Amino acid sequence: MSTSDAGDRRHRPLYMILSPRSLSYAQAALESLFRNSVDPIDLYLVTDSATDAMALANAVAALSPDPRHLWSVTAEEQLNDAEATLFGKLPHLRAFRHGHPCWRKVTDPLLLSKPGEEMILLDPDLYFPNRFRFEETPATGLSLMWQRPNCLLPPEVVRAAMAAGIKLARHVDIGVSHWRSGSDLEWLDWMIGTLGGGAALPRIMHIEAIVWAAIAMREGGGYLDPGMWNCWHRTQLKRVRRKLGASGESILSSEPWDTMKCFHAGGEAKWWVPEYVAKHPGAGCNELAALSPLKPFVELTQQQYEGEQRAKNVLRQLGYYRVFGAQSK
Repeated sequence: MSTSDAGDRRHRPLYMILSPRSLSYAQAALESLFRNSVDPIDLYLVTDSATDAMALANAVAALSPDPRHLWSVTAEEQLNDAEATLFGKLPHLRAFRHGHPCWRKVTDPLLLSKPGEEMILLDPDLYFPNRFRFEETPATGLSLMWQRPNCLLPPEVVRAAMAAGIKLARHVDIGVSHWRSGSDLEWLDWMIGTLGGGAALPRIMHIEAIVWAAIAMREGGGYLDPGMWNCWHRTQLKRVRRKLGASGESILSSEPWDTMKCFHAGGEAKWWVPEYVAKHPGAGCNELAALSPLKPFVELTQQQYEGEQRAKNVLRQLGYYRVFGAQSK
């Protein structure tokens, strides 16, 4: 299920874990990616079943991607033999792969790539408003998007990491990640086991962020330029506007579309992007092919984390989250 290469230019290898049930918002990510990537890409979509793979293949084909791009769809079970070979003696990593579907963003690209190859890892709730080029993947280490709040949770897993001396990066956003295949899998297996074990960890998507935060501090690298790689920030003003009845589309209108390469529409914002794009077809459309340097990772200290938790507990007791909790649509 792929297109043919129109030339001999290097294709950037991209990986996305995607269910057809997410296409209501992920279609905007795929369409804008195929349309606006300056470089030819080779997109590997990984999904849950053979039925899902066929549905995704039909959906991507309907987008009529530029023929210079390559793409393919793989069902999870098609990688089981590669899992047995690569992760055969790593029980925590194998169990982790079969936990929450989002966790496969860590494991499955390793099963589809060769040691040393770059891997550009994508979430499905992205939008690429301008002509852009992905940044260079570090020779060693990891690059991640940056976000203002700390989303590392649940607290018991974060505290287990800190108690074991596992350093975690702060401000981690995993909408777009750059990594290279061939990481220290034995350490990764140990780290997941230390967090609680792949089979025993709470099956919530946020565990993935903790794992990336740990890899970042061990392997090095840095944050992508947050001006170019923009993560949705649900500020107090946006919460109030939403509570007063403002539409998601109108709230997104305040984002700096003309100057960003990528928008990670985390949380409720992912449901608003298709409407915004439909009403603002001319937003963006600039050429942003210049490369930006990484910014050094910042470690999350235990003192900082516990201070953040105390502040959240106060807000919870005051009823803040009951009043301003996320509204999905």
